[in-house]
Amino acid sequence: MYSSKYLELLIDELVKLPSIGQKSAQRLALHLLKVPREDALRLAEAIRAVRERVGFCATCGNFSEGDPCGICRDPQRDGSIVCVVEQPGDVLALERTGMFRGRYHVLGGALSPLEGTSPEQLRIRELLERLRAPGADGAGEVREIILATNPNVNGEATALYLSRLIGPLGLRVTRIARGVPMGSDLEYSDLVTLSRALEGRREVE
Repeated sequence: MYSSKYLELLIDELVKLPSIGQKSAQRLALHLLKVPREDALRLAEAIRAVRERVGFCATCGNFSEGDPCGICRDPQRDGSIVCVVEQPGDVLALERTGMFRGRYHVLGGALSPLEGTSPEQLRIRELLERLRAPGADGAGEVREIILATNPNVNGEATALYLSRLIGPLGLRVTRIARGVPMGSDLEYSDLVTLSRALEGRREVE
């Protein structure tokens, strides 16, 4: 069966995206052929712009067009509370609730011996530096750390590891409540569940 090499190239690239299989990639590629040329070019321009203009905040590790990011720069945010999450997508999810007015720290993943993810590969050292140098990032003195890693095996192991590192610093360490189902990701939780998980956070023992 004849097929365009350019279409095949596009399908091969789309397959590399998360949760996109061969059939989904083919449907997307064919859709892009059908839409007006301007729409397809806008998508291409959006991809180019995000790669060239969006980076990471050196303070919290979240996506940002500037450094530091808008949340870290915002004087209205409570610098005494830092919420630790795995990925930037978790920040987006928590921000949608409108419940949290502190600051964030993005680890860039979770501990996973089976996948070869060690503490050195996460932004744990940067977190400890923030906590040991209060006010260095303009956030003021940190008093509470909320461990909002995902409620799965890797997330729980990461939260336990962090609590043991942070405990000796004399800070309050809390964990989001069990309103988020075990084995799920924060990014895909609904707003009500996330809000209740934040409100019901508990001390880490």
